[in-house]
Amino acid sequence: MPHLPVNHVSFRPSPRSAGPLTTLAAELAPSTVDESLDAATLLGARAHSPAAGSTTDLWEALATLAAHDLGAARTVEPHLDALAILEQASLDETPDDTATATGTWGVFAAEGGDDPLVATKVGDSWLLSGTKPWCSLAGRLDRALVSAHVGDGARRLFAVELTSPGVDVVDDAWHARGLTEIPSGPVRFDAVVGEPVGDAGWYLSRPGFAWGGIGVAACWFGGAVGIARTVFATAADDRPFAVMHLGAIDELLESARRALAEAAHLVDTGDDTIDPGVLAARVRSTVARACDEIVDRAGRALGPAPLALDAVHAKRVADLRLYVRQHHAERDQHALGSSLLRLGVAPW
Repeated sequence: MPHLPVNHVSFRPSPRSAGPLTTLAAELAPSTVDESLDAATLLGARAHSPAAGSTTDLWEALATLAAHDLGAARTVEPHLDALAILEQASLDETPDDTATATGTWGVFAAEGGDDPLVATKVGDSWLLSGTKPWCSLAGRLDRALVSAHVGDGARRLFAVELTSPGVDVVDDAWHARGLTEIPSGPVRFDAVVGEPVGDAGWYLSRPGFAWGGIGVAACWFGGAVGIARTVFATAADDRPFAVMHLGAIDELLESARRALAEAAHLVDTGDDTIDPGVLAARVRSTVARACDEIVDRAGRALGPAPLALDAVHAKRVADLRLYVRQHHAERDQHALGSSLLRLGVAPW
């Protein structure tokens, strides 16, 4: 089945010239983990943190990578997020290698399991011990920002050298059929030195946490665009049901595109009338719902053949199904509803 050439993904009503970061992402078009890690460092050297005036370009670059290969976006997005976190934290007193954010980075902040990661202060150092779940590419990265419990129910972020003694990446834990090249199993830490990044609770309470979550949704959107392009190529052969599904897919993509475009504008203009967490929850839910339905409609439009015989399409579908599950569906909707109730007045 034919695939359209790699193009940039735009959040604008009609595609125009892309921003510099998006243009570079389209030119790089990485297809392996090694290429994606190289692309991460190149893009990271040129990227700006959300709210710095070029958020649209940042999120369009992520969507462009994802439309080409979701594995590439899954590699690059955490690296750019880590750089943004470091910038937001203004780590003036960290060692030079951390402050300048050299090498490749991940962000390991998921919670779960029976052996939670705990940070203990010993003298002037913080030592991390325990198991951290969902650590993507831990065996391939140089460093990571890792959240750990510091007592009284609080969590704090730490910069960690992943080549340090005591870091044990658990092999053979990743059995996913999507994003197979991005193992995201657990990592065990045994008295590993961590450099604090922000105060306790800062990581989750800062607006950048919500902005980073929208960046992930931009990756989901790009993956859905990649699937939609395949449906478009098939519908061009005048298959009636494919044409019908194409129309429905366009409606879904337009809703998701508008949500991302508006969010980027709100972030860059510093509009404080909307809570960042509410904004992120709305955008992520809108994009996730669109992705779920687009995958379903693409299957109906295309039939089983591309899932079985087209390696690029089959990978994209499997990758997106897994990636979009970072949205927690009903749990996230419940959290959004609770946030709205705390406003005391209906927001519509």
